[in-house]
Amino acid sequence: MITLYTWTTPNGRKVSILLEELGLAYEVKPINIGKGEQFSPEFVAVSANSKIPAIVDDAAPGGPLAIFESAAILTYLADTHGGFLAREGPARWKALEWLAWQVSALGPILGQLGYFVGRAPEKLPLAIGRFTEETERLLGVMDRRLGEAPYLAGDNYSIADIAAYPWTSGAFGMLAPVLGEKLAAFGNIRRWLDVVGARPAVVKGMAVPAV
Repeated sequence: MITLYTWTTPNGRKVSILLEELGLAYEVKPINIGKGEQFSPEFVAVSANSKIPAIVDDAAPGGPLAIFESAAILTYLADTHGGFLAREGPARWKALEWLAWQVSALGPILGQLGYFVGRAPEKLPLAIGRFTEETERLLGVMDRRLGEAPYLAGDNYSIADIAAYPWTSGAFGMLAPVLGEKLAAFGNIRRWLDVVGARPAVVKGMAVPAV
């Protein structure tokens, strides 16, 4: 059995989407980050950085294995269960390339924009302008890629798409009032959002945890 420690965030939903895509049985343990549950000793023993998501795989070779960081979890699950990541060759490295891009660029920038727009006690135009500009640039990078291929890694849906979907759907949803009409320029992303968002496993994974 796999235990998933998660919350209602884009990073958390990456893992539940992949677990649903792989058809794996898993138990959900919500970690309410608004209440500081991520800092409990029990959770820190699983996730040293006090961040969700994290998993414990009781069936791992050698005994239960705890993994934190969404990119590491996605790669582990895909490799272990043989799905959504090529075993070798260019398709594997393209998927890992775009996965790295999501966790190093798209996610952090959208997260910062979301904070300064929605949660910061003081609205700082300089910060909002900076992260809005970089968000638009990154969406442009993504849109160009999706004009070249149906999915981020190429012809096949992969963990790169799974990682990018929750964040990108949020950009086109909650952040739409900030990004405004500029989102209309990203037609390739809209096509991709429709295709990925219609997958049954994505619909189920985006609803985890049910709180």
